[in-house]
Amino acid sequence: MPAELASHLLQRVLSLPRPRTRDLVVERDIPIAMRDGTVLLADRWLPRDCQVSLPTVLFRSPYGRAGLMTHYIRVFAERGYQVICQSTRGTFGSGGAFDALRTEREDGLDTVDWLVDQPWFNGKLAMGGQSYAGYTQLAIADAEPLCAIAPAFTSSHMVEIFHRREGLLLEGLLRWSRMLAVQEDKNMLVDALSRRTCNAVNAAAGSVPLARADRILVGGRSQTFQDIVRHDSEDGFWAPADHRELLTKQTAPVRLVTGWYDFFLLHALSDFVALRQAGNDAEITVGPWVHFSVPAFGHGVRETLAWMDAHCHGRQREERRPVRIRVMGCDEWREYDEWPPPGYTPTRWFLGADGTLGNDRPTRSAPDQFRYDPAQPTPSIGGPAFRFTGAGRRDNRKLAARPDVLTYTTAPLAADTEIVGEVSAEVWMRSSRPHTDVFVRVCDVDQRGRCVNVCDGIASVSGGQNEIDSDGVAFVRVQLWPTAYRFRRGNRIQLLVASGAHPMYARNPGGLGEPRATATVLFPADQEIFHDPDRPSAILLPTARSQPASLPKGRRN
Repeated sequence: MPAELASHLLQRVLSLPRPRTRDLVVERDIPIAMRDGTVLLADRWLPRDCQVSLPTVLFRSPYGRAGLMTHYIRVFAERGYQVICQSTRGTFGSGGAFDALRTEREDGLDTVDWLVDQPWFNGKLAMGGQSYAGYTQLAIADAEPLCAIAPAFTSSHMVEIFHRREGLLLEGLLRWSRMLAVQEDKNMLVDALSRRTCNAVNAAAGSVPLARADRILVGGRSQTFQDIVRHDSEDGFWAPADHRELLTKQTAPVRLVTGWYDFFLLHALSDFVALRQAGNDAEITVGPWVHFSVPAFGHGVRETLAWMDAHCHGRQREERRPVRIRVMGCDEWREYDEWPPPGYTPTRWFLGADGTLGNDRPTRSAPDQFRYDPAQPTPSIGGPAFRFTGAGRRDNRKLAARPDVLTYTTAPLAADTEIVGEVSAEVWMRSSRPHTDVFVRVCDVDQRGRCVNVCDGIASVSGGQNEIDSDGVAFVRVQLWPTAYRFRRGNRIQLLVASGAHPMYARNPGGLGEPRATATVLFPADQEIFHDPDRPSAILLPTARSQPASLPKGRRN
């Protein structure tokens, strides 16, 4: 597609302001030397008729400088900026080896030092981009002379997205490893969407031991996959990639964008809170989006432009509160001064006998039981998945009907019930295995019976990290994704409880605690979920208005 036609189309589709010009020039493959002598390549875009030095926007990404990226760059170059787009170490012609996440601070600071010395640099520098290109901004958020950054769908400690002690985001790690392996091929996008790749991801996710999954996925060793699967986010190996401490110091003004079904959500909100507590100028927008969302991309581009215009050109800043969120279920935008917002109280909804869920404490009842078999794991449906299609809100009725899933459901709600904020679960469980997982999902069941997921979370369970009573029952706290959602009057809140969501999360092999990466034997687990006065399992929902209903006869699978 001709560049000018694409420019007109983007302006229309993304509702962008009119450009100053569509006539641009590009200087390609500019060498920028790092402190260790490695040379990274960058392109410089600017208006052809540029008579004065313009503010600079820097993008640092491992995903290339051509193709779709050129249209993204044009958005800024056409609207009053000169743009430097740099390929990170070991990608698309830049020297060195790609060392995922661990060199971005040093390389980013060296790039800024180079920019400051250029005769065309006017002293105003901003950064933009999402996902990995958002992470490269947070890695140098304290650098001078940065005057604004706009990280979208990202985190300051990106490896924590993939490998926390609570679980390994397996499908995301596999898909990202595959993408990195083939991204310099011309048909990369076709590969990402192909059935062949989907089959390869599923086959790799089912491999035993898991550490060999990259052989199935890419036909050889993936260093990124090996590094992440063998080192969780608390491992000292990732110290050079953990930039959370930077956010507690003075940074450039930061505007964050994320989505309720983005796998970065929890960590983006944590980054925002850290920035605000340190007194930094920070804002966040959270929409009803997944990671790969065209509406989210358009929203992010518009917010990035407005943020840069205010801080680089001195244009009037948009009047808004620091927190802007979309409340799902009623599709309303709200603004607050802080996260979590005031006015929402954690309310316990207790699991009860016969699959009930309500505000009254449970009476004496026997625990519910199910069997989890990691050889035939409970599947993942929708949610904060790393995939181009199939993430986000999905119908969960087939999942809820499985024998390895328990369901707990309220009576039809007597009034609209709105929840905004942090969500957690307190689960009392006993397992036949010393190591297992608990997966909890909150769903909205409408009056036609359709069941859609709102938020979910997973936690690992073992004697070494959980409180266990004399009967061998463990108390497990599960942190779910935060949310903003209104359950309509007449709908029902439903809780799904399982021991996995595969391949979104790596299955727990159920052994004696050996690393999931090297486990070679899969052990089925017989699980019991308790809901009695002494062990009252519950979901905690941050509720604005709660009107407890009587407990109906529910269904338990």
